[in-house]
Amino acid sequence: MRAAQENREDAMQHTMVPSDRVEHVAVYGRDGTKLGTIERLMLDKVSGMVAYAVIKTGGLLGAHHHYPVQWSALKYDRGRQAFQVELTMDEFSSGPCEFDGDEFDWGDRSRSYPHPNYWSV
Repeated sequence: MRAAQENREDAMQHTMVPSDRVEHVAVYGRDGTKLGTIERLMLDKVSGMVAYAVIKTGGLLGAHHHYPVQWSALKYDRGRQAFQVELTMDEFSSGPCEFDGDEFDWGDRSRSYPHPNYWSV
């Protein structure tokens, strides 16, 4: 049944997608390495626009890391049915991060990071 629903949605010409269909979709780096999956989208309450996605990576012994990437930096690859970002794993992991169980204020974008695909102040 889900396959039939996906085929109907693929046949639609619009580009809208519900957020629950974006969560858990894979994200690949520019070298083809899987960086993780989209865990959540962060929305700007005033503009209503998606500001960034939080990408969850798999870690050792089941621990996960959570990284924000600007929504505009993610490009959808229809063939792969995944997102692509122009980052390597090293660039990706050099930005802000939350580990499972950490308290991280995802709304605080006051700290700058060197890569342009992280949020800007």
